[in-house]
Amino acid sequence: MLGITTALFWIFLAAFTVSAIYSFKDVKFGLADPQINVNENGEVVLSMPIKVANDGLYNIGSFNISTEISDEKGNLITQNSSFVPIIRSGENVTIKHVMTINVKNLMDNCEGYLFNDTELEVKIAVTLKVAEVIPVNASANISMPWGAPLHNFTIRNVEYTPYNSTHFSVKVPISFTNHALFDVSGKIEIRMFNDAGVPLWNGQSSIEAPRGSAYNKTIELYVPVAKITGRGYFEFYFVTAYFSFGPLVVPYG
Repeated sequence: MLGITTALFWIFLAAFTVSAIYSFKDVKFGLADPQINVNENGEVVLSMPIKVANDGLYNIGSFNISTEISDEKGNLITQNSSFVPIIRSGENVTIKHVMTINVKNLMDNCEGYLFNDTELEVKIAVTLKVAEVIPVNASANISMPWGAPLHNFTIRNVEYTPYNSTHFSVKVPISFTNHALFDVSGKIEIRMFNDAGVPLWNGQSSIEAPRGSAYNKTIELYVPVAKITGRGYFEFYFVTAYFSFGPLVVPYG
């Protein structure tokens, strides 16, 4: 009897396992459109709604999804996980998986993120239990594009025009394209020096560049004629809701 009972147990266990695994093919996963927002701390919040439709015969237990975002050197930028204790058979659920990126910290670690588009590495790991018993693990690595907020920051030809007997009007055309996930809004401070490091002008202007848009603006400075040497450099300082940076030194002449 013990042998028969043991055999029946293993037959039942095998049938249950096969049935549970076969039923798992009826579980559907999907990703809705990610939402991008900004919290009160000026951090970019990526909300990724993950849809799970359990059309299988058994419940899904201990569903967990973990994500990590790292730079190209493997340095961790952010991570988070979402856990659902049980997804019952016939149930459809939407898991709001959220990741927060502190843009200021990201820029502080590498100013290249301000000016250069790149790729970030995303690691995704999913664990669950089919029929709340059989463990299933899956993982994937994908790339996520990073768009620079000040992509291709450029100063075109600087123009000098006599303004009065003591000063020149200097027009500085500035352009860049906002490839970032967020709007760039704030101010830019400009300092102009001659080749001897003598200050010629100091002032500021506003920046309004919605994401995906190009910024083109000519800023007019008034500098003393006696101090102009034809060569020198600009210092640019940026202050926005997401990042502060400076000086960016750009030579002229």
